[in-house]
Amino acid sequence: MTPQEVRQEVIADLGRFTHDPLGFVLWAFPWGVGGTSLANEDGPDVWQREQLQAIGNDLRADPYKVIQDATASGHGIGKSSQVSWIILWALMTHEDTRGVVTANTEGQLRTKTWPELSKWYSLLQFDCLREMFVLEATSIHSTETGHERTWRIDAIPWSERNTEAFAGLHNAGKRVVLLFDEASSIIDAIWDTASGGLTDANTEILWLAYGNPTRNTGRFHQAIVGRFRNQWRHRMIDGRNVKRTSKEQLQRWIDAYGEDSDFVRVRVKGQFPRASSTQFIPVDVVQAARKREVQVLESDPVIFGVDCARFGDDHSTLAIRRGRDARSLEWRRWNDQDSMTLAGDIALEAQRWKPQAIFVDAGNIGAAVIDRLRQLGVQNVMEVWFGGKGREAELEPGIRVRTANKRAEMWTKMRAWLKTGAIPDWDELEADLTAPEYGYASDQTSIQLESKKEMRARGMPSPDDADALACTFAEYVMPLDNPYFYNPTEYGVVREFNRYEELDG
Repeated sequence: MTPQEVRQEVIADLGRFTHDPLGFVLWAFPWGVGGTSLANEDGPDVWQREQLQAIGNDLRADPYKVIQDATASGHGIGKSSQVSWIILWALMTHEDTRGVVTANTEGQLRTKTWPELSKWYSLLQFDCLREMFVLEATSIHSTETGHERTWRIDAIPWSERNTEAFAGLHNAGKRVVLLFDEASSIIDAIWDTASGGLTDANTEILWLAYGNPTRNTGRFHQAIVGRFRNQWRHRMIDGRNVKRTSKEQLQRWIDAYGEDSDFVRVRVKGQFPRASSTQFIPVDVVQAARKREVQVLESDPVIFGVDCARFGDDHSTLAIRRGRDARSLEWRRWNDQDSMTLAGDIALEAQRWKPQAIFVDAGNIGAAVIDRLRQLGVQNVMEVWFGGKGREAELEPGIRVRTANKRAEMWTKMRAWLKTGAIPDWDELEADLTAPEYGYASDQTSIQLESKKEMRARGMPSPDDADALACTFAEYVMPLDNPYFYNPTEYGVVREFNRYEELDG
């Protein structure tokens, strides 16, 4: 067959799958074909097949009845693959389809959702499909002249300041697709705005939401187990019942946290947590640390942690920790303080307490503070880049986890320390420590802490005091009587040697 004949036959086949997404997925990809990455695969998993079949049945029964479908699940069940298949099917089987894909963060779209779409786009069996539809950095659209803007699906990160991006998704007489990835973190205002696009008559409208059920509040929760559940077809999927998940990893989580813990409910069973949110640090752990009395050893080094902010609602904080005690040595806070004055004040505190390490957040005005401290001759000053590479850290006794960045690493160490440490008896510090939520990076194995930007999006202030305390865990600092302790400024970091590698100050 000539390329033109193949193209005509493929177009004819696409018409058969307009209301058959499962048929499209089985037809479009080389399942079981040797020499491909799908050589040992026989098609979608059971839950994926069931959802695709249900969508097809709905469209064949009444193509103009709005489809609202929500899926809560544990980790690794293949949500991103399902989203990719639906994007390709919806776009390629109906002329002038328009759609939007959004997720909890721009990073999720860029590093997880869109790369997965790219993978399946490249696996399409027919080259002419890639000629008819082009995949770009934030969109996939038709190459047919005059249809580039009317036949497309775009990746748009949601923002409380950009709700209008979801208000104009009208496409009367055609097909509209709205996909929410990691839907539990998408604020109600986006859901409310998106629902305004469901009013076009004689239009195929599909609104699909996927995510780990990390919050027991919000519209995703309400769509599955709350007051809107009758408006949505919904399901909760246990990762243990899905063929592509690592059953060994899931069992390790169950053994570590307990069968009925919120962690297992959310990450394994696909059930909503009992707590109001999936907090990284539990309230009871912080409250115990507020009241705990601890003993300080002569060898415990004094460590400064500095979180820097210039103006606005945020403030700069100096946290001081000596071993298990982060209460006895007085902390400092500054509002609306310039970097030079801030550095001068920290230098005076250093002269007073003679710390063995001063870890300063290098973001914001932190770099200027670091430079000034060094110019003043303050010893043991080290910069901390929150977005830098994270290392393994102990989450629970005997359980080490990967971390997505330096901030997640420090908070993980701090979380473990809080179970035996002592902190100031402050409500503000407790709020800071318990506010951030957590998830997993695109590799699904590295803990990723909620960013300050994401916290602000749900109305939470920046956890300045907690970040300052976390900075005291940036590197291990040797006990004062350790003969192998080196001056950290000589090497640029606090050094660790031989049997002291895992020693925690």
